[in-house]
Amino acid sequence: MAVTTAIAIYFLIWWVVLFAVLPWGVRSQAEHGDISPGSDPGAPSLPRLALKLVWTSLVAGLVFGALYVIYARRLITLEDFTRLIGMAR
Repeated sequence: MAVTTAIAIYFLIWWVVLFAVLPWGVRSQAEHGDISPGSDPGAPSLPRLALKLVWTSLVAGLVFGALYVIYARRLITLEDFTRLIGMAR
């Protein structure tokens, strides 16, 4: 796998994982009891984005690593997918 391909795949995985990690531990301003004037009560009170970016990078690295091992060792091949969906080869 080329380095640029690996970087692109990692970026895509990272972006998907980011949207999965964003809701972790979020409490709205209404739940927290501290609503800032002019803001939506459902807005997060403490978003902790730096911590979520770290978690996103760690989880994306684990997912990418697992997928890379599957790809490099050919644990799942195209023929496996064709058999899975019932296509004759």
